[in-house]
Amino acid sequence: MPSALLVMNNPRDWPLKMRGVEIVPARAYLAESRFSELRGVRVFNLCRSYRYQSIGYYVSLLAAARGHRPLPSITTLQDMKSLSIVRLISEDLEELIQRSLHPVQSKEFTLSIYFGRNMARRHDRLARHLFTLFQAPLLRAHFVFDRAWVIESIGPMAASEIPEDHRPYVVEFAQEFFAGRMPSVARRRELTHELAILWNPEDGDCPSDQRAINRFIRIAAQMDIEAEVIGRSDYGRVAEFDALFIRDNTELNSYTYRFARRAAAEGVVVIDDPESIFRCNNKVYLAELLSRHGLRTPKTLIVHRDNDHLIRTEIGFPCILKQPDSTFSAGVSKVENEVELEEALERLLARSELIIAQEFMPTEFDWRIGVLDRHPLFAAKYHMAHRHWQIIKHGPQGAMRWGEVEAVPLETVPPHVLHTATRAANLIGDGLYGVDLKESGRRCYVIEVNDCPNIDAGCEDRILGDELYRRILAVFLRRIERRRGAH
Repeated sequence: MPSALLVMNNPRDWPLKMRGVEIVPARAYLAESRFSELRGVRVFNLCRSYRYQSIGYYVSLLAAARGHRPLPSITTLQDMKSLSIVRLISEDLEELIQRSLHPVQSKEFTLSIYFGRNMARRHDRLARHLFTLFQAPLLRAHFVFDRAWVIESIGPMAASEIPEDHRPYVVEFAQEFFAGRMPSVARRRELTHELAILWNPEDGDCPSDQRAINRFIRIAAQMDIEAEVIGRSDYGRVAEFDALFIRDNTELNSYTYRFARRAAAEGVVVIDDPESIFRCNNKVYLAELLSRHGLRTPKTLIVHRDNDHLIRTEIGFPCILKQPDSTFSAGVSKVENEVELEEALERLLARSELIIAQEFMPTEFDWRIGVLDRHPLFAAKYHMAHRHWQIIKHGPQGAMRWGEVEAVPLETVPPHVLHTATRAANLIGDGLYGVDLKESGRRCYVIEVNDCPNIDAGCEDRILGDELYRRILAVFLRRIERRRGAH
């Protein structure tokens, strides 16, 4: 079994040979079962493009779901696209950047980073630091000088762009990396006891309403935590707090994700953490992850243009089609026949290389189990919207109508529902998740795992009351004190 895979659109793009490394076409990695069965391999993603929902994007996404340790990861891909994060890194490394680039005479400079290394000794330390923050096999950082050197951009480099005289060094650096001889760069800061709650009072679809936010603030004060509501304009203040609690809708292309990344980079305790956001926000990742760990789901197929014919035979009608990053039941279609299927496929595959097809499983309600810090927190039954097959019915001009939310004591929830929900959430991390499940007979099926689950006053807190808020804040307090103790 190879210890590493080099995945690329066309294997002929990689002109180098290395021991113990298998060169794999990207489509083969996505589609062939032998790769999903591999364990513990590293995946070096050298696809020509990492744009959102491209083949290169899905190579890193599915590699993470399979436990294959991808470079670059999805979080790295998002960070390289974020000018604000690039500027943050530039500020953090300012002294090192100025020292490394001081001898450069021109007003622009491009630094090539091969597996965390640069051929010039004076730039090697800077290359290592940038690689630690943006881990991708081949990187190119572009700097400009205007009274001081700053990073203008950083992004992936194609294998075919490696200059001929650099190639022997690239092989040497790659072999060093495979052998585990790359030093890490640690970042630390002192912690305090202040909590920022990222929330938008003008958004009626936020995962917590005004009354719930008020309860978080009131109960935090009782626990000697000073909680403050912040908004998207407070990005520069994240480092002032010891913890960040995101109570706004999370998406990879949203400012909420940038806040999570900034908090993680600064050593701030954060829920939802950026890894949880990207893992929960893509249903292709979740489908692969749940399948790999043997959790029962409705019959599911990861669909691309080369296998969409399998929907008819493996899933059947009616079935559900989902775009990978759908939220609040948007981007989810129920198709009853061949004509509807063709129309939905054309629409969804125009946006994403991969989508999800899933067996339709009608139930009166979905279980929602809240899981925090790897333990069940609350339980509710989310009933379907009136005369609709989903818990949310979308109306004209973005209007949404929800079904009834019925809070349920944890001790009355069937044990197999709690066990399945906890297993599913723990595959994502140790944050705060809402796991949606369906029961059919004596069997339990995971529908999805959501980061940033709803906690609204009078709904999810109906059983525990203030104790629900106290338990969430207690996790923040323990993590803050743990980090302070470690420092």
